[in-house]
Amino acid sequence: MPCDPRPLLAKLEAGEDTESVWHSLWDGLHHQGDVDEASYACVPHLVRIYRQRGILDWNTYAIVVTVELARGVGKNPQVPDWLAASYFAALQELAEIGISELDYAKDVEDVRAILSVIALQKGARTHARFLLEYSGEELLEIESPASET
Repeated sequence: MPCDPRPLLAKLEAGEDTESVWHSLWDGLHHQGDVDEASYACVPHLVRIYRQRGILDWNTYAIVVTVELARGVGKNPQVPDWLAASYFAALQELAEIGISELDYAKDVEDVRAILSVIALQKGARTHARFLLEYSGEELLEIESPASET
């Protein structure tokens, strides 16, 4: 079922019940790996709201990267022509914001989410996915699996 994110974006912009709003946005914009035009159309608004609020929050970085990594995968469409310029400009803007926020990001989740959007913008899509989807502990397990006895 398509999601109308406009009421959620308005609540996020007003700072109302942000935890619940983020839960709904995650479910509506990237449901079981599916994204659509509404998901792409939200990205410029999410970045604008994020910039205006001025509060470091991993959710914006992570959801934007998640939507972008799902673009064109499986049945997911590409970004429509009418939206492409603002969508890709928002990705670039979020990466630039992230670079400036790295200096004071203290939580590892914030750092991973910020680095994922920077990696994405630099063309390192696989690195962005690993930063977003795997914790440091999980990456270490992948790197050196337990030896069999």
